[in-house]
Amino acid sequence: MNVFEIREPGSITGLRPATRETPVPGPGQVVVEMKAASLNFRDLLILKGQYPNLRLPVIPLSDGAGTVIATGPGVSRVRAGDRVAGIFNQNWIDGPPPRRALALGGDRDGVLSEQLLLPEEGVVKIPPALSFEEAATLPCAAVTAWNALFVSGHLRPGQTVLILGTGGVSLFALQFAKMAGARVIVTSSSDSKLEKAARLGADEGINYRTRPEWDKEVLARTDGEGVDHTVEVGGAGTLSRSLACTRPGGHVAVIGVLSGGQAEIPVFPLLSKQLRLQGIYVGSRAHFEAMLGAIVQNGLHPVIDRVLPFEEAPEAFRAMEQGNFTGKICLRF
Repeated sequence: MNVFEIREPGSITGLRPATRETPVPGPGQVVVEMKAASLNFRDLLILKGQYPNLRLPVIPLSDGAGTVIATGPGVSRVRAGDRVAGIFNQNWIDGPPPRRALALGGDRDGVLSEQLLLPEEGVVKIPPALSFEEAATLPCAAVTAWNALFVSGHLRPGQTVLILGTGGVSLFALQFAKMAGARVIVTSSSDSKLEKAARLGADEGINYRTRPEWDKEVLARTDGEGVDHTVEVGGAGTLSRSLACTRPGGHVAVIGVLSGGQAEIPVFPLLSKQLRLQGIYVGSRAHFEAMLGAIVQNGLHPVIDRVLPFEEAPEAFRAMEQGNFTGKICLRF
């Protein structure tokens, strides 16, 4: 079967086509014929060798969907013909996160492969209302946003949510927050991206290039109180401003490292405002399944910027690197 492998990380040229043996399912395992995959910023970090504890060679990408084509002995959760997506962390089924992650596309081989061998516990059935491409956007970005807002954040109607950027996690957070009846403020470096966010329901947009002290702008638009929740995907370059414009007792979900992974945390505002700073590393299968129920009930559809063929995987990574997209970049097999 055809796959893409990372053998020499550092640049996009390190992503190479390869072949692997066709998988055969053992007890409790299933083989999924992949139909679609999507990219996350994490995948670009892995390709560039900027991700911790990376094992090589590795088949990249954590997010994909397809059809079960074979099952091993004892499999009961799914059967051949079912449409499924793999969960991001293959050993986080429910409850608190495990001590050791087993994430697709990093800790173990990912989904950039024509066929994928997974334990039956590591897949969820995807609803008929979602295409394979739409389902392929969910395992990392969508579950992360769901966890940040509803599991960690306990978001309530009428609260205000600040969302940084218009990437995959950010737009899912926007869609989920509006679904829950929240007011949403979005930041971006692009007015056109802010216009797209407004069409998805964003109540306010702030261009951080024209307003570099965007935290003060957020405070002004919340009558000096600050937001209830901040979806912090920027990392080191944005964290201090996110803390500054979150209300006393508010919640900051730390998700991304777009502007760096090492930050000096301003401790005094964290203490004086009694903020809750929560790291989010995707979520469990139970979170995924709860999210799917809400997506179906509310008729929500993921935002997909573009879909490229499987053979053009390097071009998808280039698009991710350039950053000129809104929503998700997908591959069709």
